[in-house]
Amino acid sequence: MIPKIILGTGAHATRRTIGYLFGKGRANEHTDPHLVASWNDFAPDPGRSPHRGPKDVEDQLAAQLNQPVKMLGDRAPKYTVWHCPVRAAPEDPILTDAQWADIARRIVAAAGIAPEGDEEACRWAAVRHADDHIHIAATLVRQDGKRPRRDHDQRAVQREARKIEVDYGLRRLKPGDGTAAKRPTSKEHFKAKRRGQDATARDVLRLRVRRAVAAAADEAEFFALLEATDVTVRLRLGPSGDALGCNFALPGDTNDKGEPVFYAGSTLAPDLSLPQIRKRLVATSPEPITVRPGNPWHQATAATERIPSHLAGSDDAVAQGQLEALGGALDLLPVTAPAAVKADLERAAAVFERATRSRITADRDSARVLRRSIQMIWRDRPQDRDGAGFAMLLEAMLTAVAYAMHWHRTRQHAQQEAAAQQALVHLHAVYAQATEPVLASLAHRAPSLQMKRRYAEHVQEAVPEHAERILSDLAWDALATVLAEAEAAGHNAATVLDQALGQRTLDDAHSPARALTWRIRRLGERHAPSPRAQAARARSSRATQPRPTPAPTPSQPRAVANKATRRPPRR
Repeated sequence: MIPKIILGTGAHATRRTIGYLFGKGRANEHTDPHLVASWNDFAPDPGRSPHRGPKDVEDQLAAQLNQPVKMLGDRAPKYTVWHCPVRAAPEDPILTDAQWADIARRIVAAAGIAPEGDEEACRWAAVRHADDHIHIAATLVRQDGKRPRRDHDQRAVQREARKIEVDYGLRRLKPGDGTAAKRPTSKEHFKAKRRGQDATARDVLRLRVRRAVAAAADEAEFFALLEATDVTVRLRLGPSGDALGCNFALPGDTNDKGEPVFYAGSTLAPDLSLPQIRKRLVATSPEPITVRPGNPWHQATAATERIPSHLAGSDDAVAQGQLEALGGALDLLPVTAPAAVKADLERAAAVFERATRSRITADRDSARVLRRSIQMIWRDRPQDRDGAGFAMLLEAMLTAVAYAMHWHRTRQHAQQEAAAQQALVHLHAVYAQATEPVLASLAHRAPSLQMKRRYAEHVQEAVPEHAERILSDLAWDALATVLAEAEAAGHNAATVLDQALGQRTLDDAHSPARALTWRIRRLGERHAPSPRAQAARARSSRATQPRPTPAPTPSQPRAVANKATRRPPRR
């Protein structure tokens, strides 16, 4: 159940609200509007007055609601109307008028509009438009002339909605922490529908601004990227002439006066205000040190593979910075992704966006390499021979998102946990579709049976607990191919295998053979070490390395999954 509070101002705000509630709606969506409850339970009902004109009854209802406001005259508050639509989920049972009336009374009581038993409270009325929702309209002056005490009414109403869901057996939404992006309004949805668009202007702008933030190295490039994607920017300047904020608009998205509809960055998402964008751009700027050049696919993958360790650590600020960087990587990756998986990857990025924000202040320094390597992939489109770079990065992202889900769960970030879990579903679909042709191509070049037997002996010796799964996996031929290619490049197959095993545990891998394939492919493309260096690495590669605590699988029951010893979803 979703309640949303809207405040109205102006001399005619009450009459205008009542006219909308009992009208046909902007898209003729209002069916049989009628009162289900009111402050005194006998307010005039424009929807149930067959012997009087509806407009006359609307005037009467608006006048009665507005009477306490009118009594104050010039001392009336700026905002005089409190409007709260309350909508049930599509799968919820259809509630009766009496049930909606009870819900309305609970909502106005929780908000401080009309506490239970308070005969001098604000006047209000609840109008039912359709099976799945009501609108509550109230005036913000009590009948004794005082202002209602509605501190933090949005949070209070949300808390009451969670209780109502339990009491009425409705779909239970996740409690939030105030960091979610603002949802598009009904008006925005209907506008998009009229124009034949799948997404609202607010959603399109949020995506384009997030991508510009993820791609830009500085503020100048950020604004240039917005211009290149047809986003109009209007800066809010202070007395000194410095930009204090910015608003965004899409071409062709205008109001009834033909003027562009601008959205403040902070209303697109809490982290898209100009001050917050500047903080992220400063963290993205290159350090004043020389960074060794390399394959950006490999660099991005290596940086993403380190995210689970950060999330399993004790520094929440660093972990939050890693999640922001992972979200930025997901925002940019669809731009360079194969066409067949682009849509699912965009869905994964869109839902994971919610998992990138919490009340924890981010420390972004540790995520510089991931941000820069993703920017290089976006800018330079580096060669990705047979798609293996994209596949190995997806492998690392799956694990990172699984750990993100667990990290949010342990901190009771319910909405962020759910968002990460939804992102995993889309990423699994992308991974399956993107990796199959790469693995098939590698398997087609599988080495001789003699070489495969030798590699199998290495596997059985190096990782006996996973050997059976690896050797019986359909990806075994692909793994044998990358081992052979590594040897052909001058590497020692056993040493490379040990190095790959030392990078991360295989315990949380759905397919250890696939995981090793991508790791060895990356290691094999590095410059081969000298024989002396190979020998030294072989002696040290079996040393025990600390490993991050596994996260739980979403498929397990919650009572079991909450145990700290569970592992993230297998890929």
